[in-house]
Amino acid sequence: MSKLTNALQRIFITTCVITRTTEMAANRLGAGFFLPALFVLRYSSMGGLDPRLFAEQLNSIKSFKDEAWCSYWNAIAREQLAAAEMFAPTMTEAFMTDTITPAGATEPDWSAFRSALAPLGVRVVDLMNTGVDGWSTLENVDEGTYQAISALRCLVKAITYFQVSAFPGNSLVRMEAYAQSRKIFHHVTQILAPIIGLTIEQLDMTIAGEVVKGYLATPAGTAACPLAIVTNGLEGTVQELAIPLLKYHDSGLAVFFMEMPGTYAYRERMSPASEAIYHGVIDCLAKHPKVDAGRMGFVGVSFGGYWAARMAASNQRLKCVVACGAPTHHSFQIGNTIGIPDIIVKALQHTTGATSLHGLMHKLRAMSLRTLYRQIKCPLLVINGDNDTLLSTQDSVDLASQAQQGTLKLYPGDDHCAMGHYREWLDLSQSWMRTHLLPEAQLKG
Repeated sequence: MSKLTNALQRIFITTCVITRTTEMAANRLGAGFFLPALFVLRYSSMGGLDPRLFAEQLNSIKSFKDEAWCSYWNAIAREQLAAAEMFAPTMTEAFMTDTITPAGATEPDWSAFRSALAPLGVRVVDLMNTGVDGWSTLENVDEGTYQAISALRCLVKAITYFQVSAFPGNSLVRMEAYAQSRKIFHHVTQILAPIIGLTIEQLDMTIAGEVVKGYLATPAGTAACPLAIVTNGLEGTVQELAIPLLKYHDSGLAVFFMEMPGTYAYRERMSPASEAIYHGVIDCLAKHPKVDAGRMGFVGVSFGGYWAARMAASNQRLKCVVACGAPTHHSFQIGNTIGIPDIIVKALQHTTGATSLHGLMHKLRAMSLRTLYRQIKCPLLVINGDNDTLLSTQDSVDLASQAQQGTLKLYPGDDHCAMGHYREWLDLSQSWMRTHLLPEAQLKG
């Protein structure tokens, strides 16, 4: 797409927001026209979806209204559940139940599923969200293992499609899809954890009147480990973070996955005061027996990158921080909001509690971090594409240059959060976190 065409599209999208005609235009142009260019790449990367097929599916839905949107994506997700049941009819009943297994409750018996996957070993995390070419030609794999990895592959797709249905999570029907996505994810983690040498526990922490529902993944054993807290953005979920990061099961780090305040299951709206949620999470996790409280880091993606930067400036426990695609100041100015689609604007309004566009801009400008950059003393890695069309790349440049130990990694020609280099920057951030958090002897080992 040429720069002129892109600029015209962004102006048109904003005009539709102002005139409240997005739904009418989507009936003609399809929903995909009104979503960020990285939307397809983002969910394809999460669930190993065929990007072309997902783009076609996205363009085939002509409405953002709850009933139409959720019915469409839920139907595709259920097709994946049905396919999983075909591959593994005795293993998928728990995925069709209505509620997630409560924390501390007895889990279903997954021994048969695990036994079937066991011959794959740790390769299972690389195979579960890759395209069919990545695993259909596996050699020396018996029929039971093939059926099990096929079923697991379908479950990961179902998690992804239910999450698309939940996007951006600000209505009852979307929250039902969110719960379904998270429920399947929960069971998948319990299936995989013993195979890849992790303990994955669901933690519910009451902090500042909120219940923070996250997952803590720790290496098997009793030793306390360095910890990375990972949080995502406006409509991101725990499962979107965790599925790709399971690849790093042998990193030596414990990881806590959590969603951003103001989104999904949170009751209160997001504001600068939401900082207290993250401080509370850090304090709670510092007391966990599997966490080395003296070696804690923080990773934030998109709006989660904002919180990563803010926590780097305000929490002395953090030894290093990664901020990917962080909005910090320029992104909150009105000139940088041109082209943000109506569904994202409404999600921002819901998350911040704003009742109008003017009120939204006022709330966002109040969240500027520009005066806090110099207070960031710990090592800070800032990641983004050098052509962020959703937020401002200049925020990444300024943040890295003014933090006391800032390092900037911009991927040429890439967009928001460098999704075109997703695997590369995941590898980079993991290596960077290990360098700053692991003892030197463990790094050499």
